[in-house]
Amino acid sequence: MSRFSKLSKIPTPSKAGLITAIALCASWASVSAQTQTSAEPDKSSWGLGVGVVAIKKPYRDIDTKTLGLPVVSYENKWISASIPTFDVKLYSGNSLSFRLRARYAGGDGYEADDSPVLAGMEERKASLWAGAAVIWKTDFANFTGEVLADTMGKSKGKRARLQVDRRFAAGRFGFTPRLAAEWIDDKYVDYYYGVRQSEATATRTFYEGKSTTNILAGVRVDYTPAKHHTLYLDLAASRFGSTVKDSPLVDKPNQTSIGLSYVYRY
Repeated sequence: MSRFSKLSKIPTPSKAGLITAIALCASWASVSAQTQTSAEPDKSSWGLGVGVVAIKKPYRDIDTKTLGLPVVSYENKWISASIPTFDVKLYSGNSLSFRLRARYAGGDGYEADDSPVLAGMEERKASLWAGAAVIWKTDFANFTGEVLADTMGKSKGKRARLQVDRRFAAGRFGFTPRLAAEWIDDKYVDYYYGVRQSEATATRTFYEGKSTTNILAGVRVDYTPAKHHTLYLDLAASRFGSTVKDSPLVDKPNQTSIGLSYVYRY
């Protein structure tokens, strides 16, 4: 865990770091909501909690962001909401669910003052993505697929993801490893990892991104000491495709995060 030994101070987070942490903390609550309500799809469930997350992006000389944030989630027969993801369930059975999905991808992008290497770059803003998703639950594992497009015209890109995960129970503990592959198109890579002609310098060459596939892996540990109360520990890493790693803005082939949260489930 040495990469998290130098953490940025919590009182002065950047806007991008704040939204990133919201996205990560909320994702734990979202998965928990699906687990809690899968056996009783007609009933609603919602939870409140708090979390802390540390994330290290791949950009050169960028600091690790560490933030504490609230966690809120809600799910019923027709919707599944956990900031920043909102699903409308077109069809939802015991094993199969088709959804319309909207997600604010707060972890994307940067501000020029996030790193000396980014000085002089125009801000790359996060965006709202929307599209379709399908969740298939089997005895072996859960499979999730989604195809999303940028609805705010920031990158004008598209992305698609296929994920498999499974929860293993051990008393009050649960262990959920996950593995995913995410394809991102050339417009996405060019916007978030490219360097425009107007931004190029002697040490930051012009770079035009192309589509690639990233590999994502992680494990979530949940502990339920009493009814309604759950603690989560989440470890995650993303291995970027070649066109991201080749960017002059990037000096690491991966992005890592570690988070801890508490949720009270009503």
